[in-house]
Amino acid sequence: MIRVLFICHGNICRSTMAESVFTHMVRERGIEDMFEINSAATSREEIGNTPHYGTVGKLRQVGIPLVPHRAIQMTKEDYQYYDYLIGMDSANIRNMNRIAGGDPEEKIYKLLTFAGSSRDVADPWYTGDFDATYRDVVEGLEGFLETIMKRK
Repeated sequence: MIRVLFICHGNICRSTMAESVFTHMVRERGIEDMFEINSAATSREEIGNTPHYGTVGKLRQVGIPLVPHRAIQMTKEDYQYYDYLIGMDSANIRNMNRIAGGDPEEKIYKLLTFAGSSRDVADPWYTGDFDATYRDVVEGLEGFLETIMKRK
């Protein structure tokens, strides 16, 4: 079982989108039993809130089911539990390292590095552009899945 935790600032936009899209991707390939997938925040601002309406709308538009979720915060224990902790931007990575107390096992990644890019996933909280966020998420997740399948 490969345990994956997607992480952004509030856990209502990008990380929940990544959680739903990746869940859909592995189900379509018939490999969902290989994964445990979840998402979390680096902050406490949105704890308990459901995914942002923009994320819900974009997923509905592209026909991807929304994974039921309420925002939670990443914990130090998550670092030990998950195999991959995948942040959406550089600030997330800094905060994830702070919460985890470092990354000695090299489990913390920025999503778009799996697509060969150092870019951050576009943050729709500031841009309002959920289309750009979706494109970034899909690009990163396709690279991540390809990486995982090569390691298996």
